[in-house]
Amino acid sequence: MIRLCLLDCDGTLVDSQSAIVSSMAKAFSAHGCPEPDAEAVRRVVGLPLRAAIAQLLPESEAAASGPIAESYSAAFAGLRRDGAVNEPLYPGAREALAALDADGWLLGIATGKSHRGLVTTLAGHGLESRFVTLQTSDRAAGKPNPDMVLCALAETGADAASTVVVGDTTFDMMMARNAGALAVGVTWGYHRADELRASGAHAIVSSFEDVAPTLARLLDGEAE
Repeated sequence: MIRLCLLDCDGTLVDSQSAIVSSMAKAFSAHGCPEPDAEAVRRVVGLPLRAAIAQLLPESEAAASGPIAESYSAAFAGLRRDGAVNEPLYPGAREALAALDADGWLLGIATGKSHRGLVTTLAGHGLESRFVTLQTSDRAAGKPNPDMVLCALAETGADAASTVVVGDTTFDMMMARNAGALAVGVTWGYHRADELRASGAHAIVSSFEDVAPTLARLLDGEAE
């Protein structure tokens, strides 16, 4: 049986909120819009960029989401060029990936990042070779649509029943459920544990050390 673990990136694998919040503020300001609250920005991390921006705008200004998204991408790229993007791995992430790999899991990413942005992030941590499938919202429908999971299944030959999505947002949990996969929520990211449970998480973990044993228990039918 092929076992596949799909991890979210922002808020799960790396803490990228500083660059995201900063770039969003610059993008909104460039279009004469009030800068969104940092917590509001964290709440929409994981959604496709335009959808995230639309949620931060008043409904009457939704048409501005496209231009603001372009400004956001430019702002984030500028931060990268200046070496000002800080995306540290969460504690224990590297060790957890090694443990899952040693246990025979295939590893993949399903993220709201662009493919280019994801590859840059992984390369910055020397993790490019860890993942056999990279699913991004510029190449598939974004969360909570199941498309990224379904594309990962097609690429790897895994079944939904032996696939686990690990993420920090309700969007991750709903994407997994919509694809028929298992969902594991993490408490160190951008949505609360109670929200993750309410959106369908089969289990919640509070440290990367708990990920591998929790995934093993889930596939043995011991949902929490």
